[in-house]
Amino acid sequence: MAHCYWHDELEGSVAGDVVTLTGEEAHHAAVVSRMRRGERVLVSDGRGTLAEGVIDRAEKDGVDVVLHRIEHVPPPTPRIALAQALAKGDRAELAVQASTELGVDVIVPWQARRSVVQWKGDRGEKSLDRWRRVVREAGKQALRPRLPEVVPVVDADGLAQLGFAWRPVVLDPTAEASLADVPLDRDILLIVGPEGGIDPAEMERLEAAGGVRVRMGDHVLRTSTAGLAAIAALSVRLGRW
Repeated sequence: MAHCYWHDELEGSVAGDVVTLTGEEAHHAAVVSRMRRGERVLVSDGRGTLAEGVIDRAEKDGVDVVLHRIEHVPPPTPRIALAQALAKGDRAELAVQASTELGVDVIVPWQARRSVVQWKGDRGEKSLDRWRRVVREAGKQALRPRLPEVVPVVDADGLAQLGFAWRPVVLDPTAEASLADVPLDRDILLIVGPEGGIDPAEMERLEAAGGVRVRMGDHVLRTSTAGLAAIAALSVRLGRW
């Protein structure tokens, strides 16, 4: 399987053009993966353009790729967003990584009332940047032509505002409705609470904004796996898989 590398300026490129990978991408291709002249690679801008090409020069300071075929992949309809409550340890990052590999379209960091982790000040900025780096690496591994957007952290009110543009679906093991019953006529916002569950006042706020509580079978899933199971189930229903 071909290696995939990021290049921010692919839009407008045509077959025969040469693009140069620089910085971390060049280092990874030439030094880590030890790619050499004549090897085939994929190049993506993360915004829907995916190109196949052949390496013409491979040095640690720059890798030249001659583009042979270029594909423009439109965004899926409807989209799937994951509002992931902040969690301690690496659980939330694991959810971000795996959801990117599974095909999520938007990731929303959620500062829930019961989240142990707090994204404030410099720590919040660094944590957001870390999630975005995780998405880039996971997208490269999955050969995704279009990376999910990671938006700034929101609270329950921020999620409620998103609910006006998306169909908010709250994953709740005590709910009577099933994820299989959710209509697929608009973009879907999956909402996953923290380890301690969603605060009742937050749940009321989300339901007032149109949120529907649904369960994922008879088992209680962790905050790091609930969203992944829901993304997989929706991907099957939407014909993505």
